[in-house]
Amino acid sequence: MAEVHLQATFIKGASKPEHFPESKVPEIAMIGRSNVGKSSLINAIVRNNAMAKVSNTPGKTREINFFATDIGIVLVDLPGYGYASVSKAQRQQFAALNKAYLFERRQCKLVCVLLDGRIDPQAHDLSLIEELELAQRRFLCVITKTDKLSKTEAAERLEQIRDLVKDCAYAFDVVSTSAKEGEGRTQLIGIMKKVRDLQETPSL
Repeated sequence: MAEVHLQATFIKGASKPEHFPESKVPEIAMIGRSNVGKSSLINAIVRNNAMAKVSNTPGKTREINFFATDIGIVLVDLPGYGYASVSKAQRQQFAALNKAYLFERRQCKLVCVLLDGRIDPQAHDLSLIEELELAQRRFLCVITKTDKLSKTEAAERLEQIRDLVKDCAYAFDVVSTSAKEGEGRTQLIGIMKKVRDLQETPSL
């Protein structure tokens, strides 16, 4: 299969809502538990290992980072939630910043909720999915680290997540990915283009 082209450049990082860039370009956000593999996946999508910061220490993404792409969408990297090794005050700050983006940013047309394929969805994951559904925000479930699973385990996890969101009106799809092996990259880029091309986005 031919390589799918996508290039990206860093726009800016924002630590407060008033720092979000002014733009009319549709945005696709990436969010998940700390250490879910979010930065690695972004780097795999854009084929640039230096684009998003990757660390073995959870909680290294301290701002919302915006990346312009050459397919007419902006990728947005949000701070992770969950067990990040930061203070309670910082976790609350991250949570407030994320919510301001997720539920108030009109340019955001799709939220990619990253779920670690090695474990069942956690309470924070389920809460976020519920909030997005209630707020009528279109979201995509992205299963990460499938290279660490057997084919049977990966298939079972995919079926589990599909069953989890089958009654959600705003669940766009469920995609299995591996940043290491490139699984799901072409599918994710296809979804990004589809979201870009949608003429109307309900309730956004």
